[in-house]
Amino acid sequence: QLQLVESGGGLVQAGESLRLSCAAEGDIRLINVMGWYRQTPGKSRELVAQISSGGSINYANSVKGRFTISRDNAKPKVSLQMNSLEPEDTAVYYCTAITWGMTNYWGQGTQVTVSS
Repeated sequence: QLQLVESGGGLVQAGESLRLSCAAEGDIRLINVMGWYRQTPGKSRELVAQISSGGSINYANSVKGRFTISRDNAKPKVSLQMNSLEPEDTAVYYCTAITWGMTNYWGQGTQVTVSS
């Protein structure tokens, strides 16, 4: 079993930055991929960025060049540095961890609101 504890998020103006962090607790040996998804009302949850235990990274096209994902495998912890935020980035952001057995765990979600 894994628990994901998120921190960060909040209200900022367009062009500003935020940093999200997520720490995994429990049987951390199970974890392969960690990352972030986001969801707005009425829409499906979408991938923002993810990073594997080996360091392979994927970003959504909409955040490339603005967001940076990083990971500390020792803890483990994943962070998302979000720069040049846009109103379209407003969403609930969820931390995720995918185990080697392909089980997906989710954090409780943290609200990010970007005002224009």
